[in-house]
Amino acid sequence: MSLAIFDLDNTLLNGDSDHAWGEFLVDKGIVDASFYRKQNDHFYELYKQSKLDILEYLAFALEPLTRFTRQELSDLHQQFMAEYVTPMRLQKADDLLARHRAQGDYLLIITATNGFITRPIAQAMGVDDILATDPEIVDDRYTGGIVGTPCYQDGKVTRLQQWLAATDHSLDNSWFYSDSINDLPLLQAVTHPVVVDGDERLCAEARQRGWPCISLRD
Repeated sequence: MSLAIFDLDNTLLNGDSDHAWGEFLVDKGIVDASFYRKQNDHFYELYKQSKLDILEYLAFALEPLTRFTRQELSDLHQQFMAEYVTPMRLQKADDLLARHRAQGDYLLIITATNGFITRPIAQAMGVDDILATDPEIVDDRYTGGIVGTPCYQDGKVTRLQQWLAATDHSLDNSWFYSDSINDLPLLQAVTHPVVVDGDERLCAEARQRGWPCISLRD
């Protein structure tokens, strides 16, 4: 059994679920529209430029979760899935997952986006497991903090190594699909790195390294 690893946002999805959750909060009137949208867009641009302070961003992104019960958040997430995530689903992404599944591979999503947003998405995609940035929960409420290492840049490799040590999987004949230069450390760690609808800098790296580049959108 080989390990097939997938980034989520702008790879398996035609869009960014983290940024979209911010848009959802604005559209539902849950946060101050002008301030939150401006900050959400600002952090997203920093992410694309590989200049994001992940802890600063997480403090911003996780704070709204502290305002609601787990049930209220579950209800909001169902709306978010229907209105924002489902339109971002890609048939070619589902086909890629199905192909690896048919080969007997173990399907793992690794994403910087927090687990509150992404675990239901991973479940809907039918993958075997997901590693995401883990929000802290105390007394059944989100605190606005995180647990462990943020699943971002080198942190993805750290989290994967921890996961490998706790399971019977290895990186022998492993695959990783990603769109982002932020994922270069993990792309370098696997047997078969594949760039999916990559950003400009990652595509340049792929050309230099002879990595395959594919699209799940065209």
